[in-house]
Amino acid sequence: MRIDKFLKNSRLIKRRTIAKEACEQGRILINGKVAKPGSEVDVGDIILIQFGNAQVKAKVLALSEHATKEIAANMYEIVEYPNGMGLPLS
Repeated sequence: MRIDKFLKNSRLIKRRTIAKEACEQGRILINGKVAKPGSEVDVGDIILIQFGNAQVKAKVLALSEHATKEIAANMYEIVEYPNGMGLPLS
């Protein structure tokens, strides 16, 4: 699945266009490599999302083309929050 679509379906990022722009700006990394909007993501990959000075690390647990709110919450696991915070992104 494309990274921009995964970020939107998993609700890590609210809109696919925003996810696409974040990729184009080099703020999304998959397994330590800068991701383009069309980069493929697989189960087990580690995604690093950079929001200004903060960054969030998430592990991909599942891929789903159409995700409800309940399914979206199970598509990833947060590995590391910014500054050790335990708050969700949205």
